[in-house]
Amino acid sequence: MSSPTRNRRQTRKQQRPKGTLALLLALVVALLGGIAASTVWGNPEGQWTPKLGLDLEGGRQIVLEPVVGESAEISAPQVQQAVNIIRQRVDGSGVAEAEVTTLGERNIVVSIPGEPSEEMLSSLARSSQLSFRAVIQSQPNQPPQITLPQPPTPAPAAPSPSATPSAGANPSASPTSRGASVAPNTSAPATSTPRPSAPASSPTPSATGANGAYPQAFPAADETSTPSPSAPSSAPASSAPATTPASPRASTPAPSTPAPSPSPSRPAGPSSPSDTQWAQRPVSQAWVSAGVVERGATYAELLAAYDCSNQEHRQLAAVADPKQPVVMCDQEGTTKFLMGPTEVNGSMVSDATSGPETNQQGVQTGGTQINLTFDEQGKTAFGNMTRRLAGFQNGTPQNQSAIIVDGQVLEALGTTEAITTGEARITGQFTAESGKTLADQLKFGALPFSFEELTNDQISPQLGRDQLTKGLIAGAIGLALVVVYSLFQYRALGLVTVASLAIAGLLTYLAVTLLGYAANFRLTMAGVTGLIVAIGVTADSFIVYFERVRDEVRSGRPLRAAVETGWGRARRTIIISDVVNFMAATILYLLSESNVKAFAFTLGLSTVIDLIVVMLFTHPMLTLLARTKFFGQGHRLSGLDPDRLGARGVTYAGRGRVTIADRRAAQEGTV
Repeated sequence: MSSPTRNRRQTRKQQRPKGTLALLLALVVALLGGIAASTVWGNPEGQWTPKLGLDLEGGRQIVLEPVVGESAEISAPQVQQAVNIIRQRVDGSGVAEAEVTTLGERNIVVSIPGEPSEEMLSSLARSSQLSFRAVIQSQPNQPPQITLPQPPTPAPAAPSPSATPSAGANPSASPTSRGASVAPNTSAPATSTPRPSAPASSPTPSATGANGAYPQAFPAADETSTPSPSAPSSAPASSAPATTPASPRASTPAPSTPAPSPSPSRPAGPSSPSDTQWAQRPVSQAWVSAGVVERGATYAELLAAYDCSNQEHRQLAAVADPKQPVVMCDQEGTTKFLMGPTEVNGSMVSDATSGPETNQQGVQTGGTQINLTFDEQGKTAFGNMTRRLAGFQNGTPQNQSAIIVDGQVLEALGTTEAITTGEARITGQFTAESGKTLADQLKFGALPFSFEELTNDQISPQLGRDQLTKGLIAGAIGLALVVVYSLFQYRALGLVTVASLAIAGLLTYLAVTLLGYAANFRLTMAGVTGLIVAIGVTADSFIVYFERVRDEVRSGRPLRAAVETGWGRARRTIIISDVVNFMAATILYLLSESNVKAFAFTLGLSTVIDLIVVMLFTHPMLTLLARTKFFGQGHRLSGLDPDRLGARGVTYAGRGRVTIADRRAAQEGTV
């Protein structure tokens, strides 16, 4: 019974090296298949060569300048905060080896390898300040068409006596312009008796206000220019309101001209961010200084004057005080919204991810949505906001909550119930790339201010390519020295070292190439240095293994037993050494910046590949070679010759025999 069991165990041991080599072959095929799939179906399309970094391939260097208000100040901590956030955005997008530094006290320099997309470049300058505001009013984006008052048409001298009978019916005034139609009504009473003219002259200010074709700033100019057609009659018309007590209506335009006159009747203040009283509040000074509205104008008037196509208006809205109302437009620029103060902002977002858009039934719609998770403060604020909005009638503006990013309303959704789960989602005109970009921006936080692109220059890779050539020459020299040493020290066994280094090089090349597509990893000169250093790390593992095997041969064990026993002892040493190297590379990667990160990454990657090669190739290959006559019988050129290694006598003679080392130990014990 024991003999068949022993035979089966021996058969499994004989098949194990081949199975391990097959596993290595499957790994190589998987890497090749991944690269091939990326070149055929990848978006963007993959390639069969590693992506190169900024110093080896060149790229773009963008200088960003902060965009702030005239009275705003920029501090050094704010600039450093912006540098960190931009670096996180670039790294989060998968672009490796990008450099983000400061230039002077205000500007930031971003160097990106390759040719970055427009989405990437625009994301660097955007503040990505997220906020949720309650909608108060909304209207289509139809900027007011300002019609300047035209000069009145002078009346002919002959028909002037007939102006009095035509003033009552006023049929002849209709063909004239709006400014001219007022003049006959004011001049006719001047030529007739003053008492009857009071009712006739009253339409003068009302007609101006009823037309509404131009703002209130123009009626005063219109009134002064209206009497100009007839100089003789203009003087009585202008003096009639002052001397005649029967014309009190003529004085009504005076109090109607200043806009702030109704201010004494305003309530104390809005009761909530959804209160319509915000619309009657005077606008902030920034809108007045920019010339959007006049001093004393309200937010309701700002809503009418706001132009969605004006980039300056959007910039002003983006930097508006979060404690005050604001006017913004949707993404299409077709609808304007007047919104209350900010209730939830981006600092309350703990996580943001992007994924396929789904409807209420969970079915994917083909779009992309951004999923937000709030912290405790944001969860409470968002719940209170939605609970209040749900109390308004569905379909009204006050029932909507606006999701705003950088001065633009991404969505204005109706609210049917309070949302207290601390989660929200944003849908809109997002692609998979733009959705991920915005999600990363919201997750990493908003910039303290927006930026504008000052310069955008192309970087030449000529210097880096010269360094790469010299680096490759140095690596080839180092590899050749390792090969020469291995062949001199281990004879034919050194060929296993050469083959192991070749397999390690193949796996490293395939891994770096695939990472270039999957994670946009780019190989820089510092990364190449890490790969060159890894040649010595890999060769060290082989030396530890071979020396352990040779020690077992010296002790009198046969080659097959020496390979397995030596592997059991060397494996522990190799694993501990590689773990230490990997931990050092990890710590260096986490604590370093820029080029040092590339060195640490490639060093850590090479350490992992070294462990894979020793486990899946070197040990199985040596096990198979030990079964051959050349290595198994210890040929003098095999590198495992017992005589050359110092072993004496017969090392193994079958079951029940003892080795030379055991026999010596027994003899020394009896002496």
